Amino acid sequence: MALAVYNTLTHEKEPFTTIEPGKVRMYVCGPTVYDEAHVGHAMSAIVFDFVRRYLEYKGYQVRHVMNFTDVDDKIIARAAQIGEDPAEIAHRYAGQYKDQLARLNVLQPTVFPRVSQTIPEIVRMVAGLVESDHAYITASGDVYFRVRTDPDYGKLSRRKLEEAVTGTRVASREEKLEEGDFALWKAAKPGEPSWDSPWGNGRPGWHIECSAMSWHYLGEQIDIHGGGNDLVFPHHENEIAQTECFTGKPFARYWMHNGMLQLKGEKMSKSLGNLVTIDEFLAAHDADVFRLIVAGSQYRKPLAFNEDVVVNGERALERLRTALRPPTGPVTTGPAVEALAEQVRQSHVAFEAAMDDDFNTAGALAALFDLVRAINTARDAGVGDPPFAAAQASFRSLIDVLGLRLVVPQAAGQSIAPFVELLLTVRLELRKAKQWALADKIRDELKALGVIVEDTPQGSSWRMAGLS
Repeated sequence: MALAVYNTLTHEKEPFTTIEPGKVRMYVCGPTVYDEAHVGHAMSAIVFDFVRRYLEYKGYQVRHVMNFTDVDDKIIARAAQIGEDPAEIAHRYAGQYKDQLARLNVLQPTVFPRVSQTIPEIVRMVAGLVESDHAYITASGDVYFRVRTDPDYGKLSRRKLEEAVTGTRVASREEKLEEGDFALWKAAKPGEPSWDSPWGNGRPGWHIECSAMSWHYLGEQIDIHGGGNDLVFPHHENEIAQTECFTGKPFARYWMHNGMLQLKGEKMSKSLGNLVTIDEFLAAHDADVFRLIVAGSQYRKPLAFNEDVVVNGERALERLRTALRPPTGPVTTGPAVEALAEQVRQSHVAFEAAMDDDFNTAGALAALFDLVRAINTARDAGVGDPPFAAAQASFRSLIDVLGLRLVVPQAAGQSIAPFVELLLTVRLELRKAKQWALADKIRDELKALGVIVEDTPQGSSWRMAGLS
């Protein structure tokens, strides 16, 4: 099955083809760095990490650009609020976010551009739009894109021109010719960062920033443009308009948008104050838990984030980890070995079929869990190396596509061993006395602490969650 990608522009799944054979140019809108990043930002980054990892798994060379918006009204407002330089705020939060992505096992983008480092390209693009009469300069030195000069305006969001709003992050100005026109360049104000331009000192508008960074680092046309679905309008709609009017060519072949992470039924956002920061989540949970939460959902749909979802992610992680426990027997031939090899084959086929269907990570996870079941069944049947090791190697190759590490610190259970052994001795005595409820309570409380108790006809044993 060939890879098919849902294109927001056409509202259809389309066969995936690239501008250059074997190469993918992918631009993903990154965060505006004015505050702590939350798990909604992490969701978008992980969705497109899945996309990149699978494309590379299929043999593509991916040039991945994800920007930092470090020149913006929100950064300026935050700087004024706390009495700090806007550039310092942006630099600090950008550094934090890069560290958080590494902890989430997100592959580092090929390029991590910042608006402040792309001003010459932005000025060149704005100048080109002014020269071609797609933009105009106001008396105060602002530059606006003339929306009516683009006959295809609204094709991404499917809005009529009359429904267009300003699209800027500031109030509409009287100097605009029409309400739908949006700012490409904003004249400098006292105390704000600014750069020189043919229209005087100022700074870029929000939308032109991404167009210029994509143009500079990926060229006039790209294969994939990604971001959250809250960016479809006005941000991505305006990107298309200004980029295609500047280059005279189609901008992106595929527009991909992830759904929003929702807390208590509302989009998680800084403005609403209903957020969980990435640092808060990672302080309490393994990064793999969040990856499994994201992978278990269709990426284009909203994703509910609550305690039950997190608990399910923890359970899924523990289940996957069982596949990495070592074999216990010597069997290398026979029906059990053949059954394991067949499931490895089937799981690979099912995994790739799911991912080929618009990066269906939930279906890919189902294939992984089938393989986990087969590996554990084979272990119980006494299957040993090398067939058992081959199955585990196959499993690892697939979990890597989803960026899962399934790692637990090996020293995690050492210091508590005497205490666990003591509790198991007490539990044994309770079982002998038929105090089943108390015995089960000890087992359940240990599990809540990450200690898995396993009862067999030969007696009870224990291990730390995820450890063999």
